[in-house]
Amino acid sequence: MMMDRFAFSALVFVALTAGGASAQDVAAVTDGTATYAAELSVIERWQADKTTFFEASEIDLTALQYVARPLIVFADSPNQPQYQEQLRLLQRDLSGLAIRDVIVILDSDPAARTSVRQTLRPRGFSLVLMDKDGRVGFRKPDPWDVREIGRQIDKMPLRIQEVRDQPQRQ
Repeated sequence: MMMDRFAFSALVFVALTAGGASAQDVAAVTDGTATYAAELSVIERWQADKTTFFEASEIDLTALQYVARPLIVFADSPNQPQYQEQLRLLQRDLSGLAIRDVIVILDSDPAARTSVRQTLRPRGFSLVLMDKDGRVGFRKPDPWDVREIGRQIDKMPLRIQEVRDQPQRQ
């Protein structure tokens, strides 16, 4: 059985936010062949489906440098209203993030003390965007929609260079 990208992302979203499964328990579907996500690196899984959300516990920010733009959604609990709203806003336009090489990272457990949380030190709900070079692009205390996030990304020097370097369409 082959899942479309939205259905797969929805499955990952439900599994991660419901706490019933980790990202490693969710099967990734690539080229029509099911493989278990635990067999692939985070970057490989993200490249196979750029609309997948990842848990901060499986992320090494340095491995993402010059590959992806981390967008980290922090909260004190997966039930926090701002966190839930941010996830809804992101789900509305996953393709807008994918075309900008954004990897969405979720961290709603302060007690886990993930390396991402220790590096960025959020307080309560926080939305943090990093550029591909590892610099923090912005920190927001409130949920943002993909359109606003996209506008900020499009102003970043590396994104401007990417757009300029893309082959011109005829």
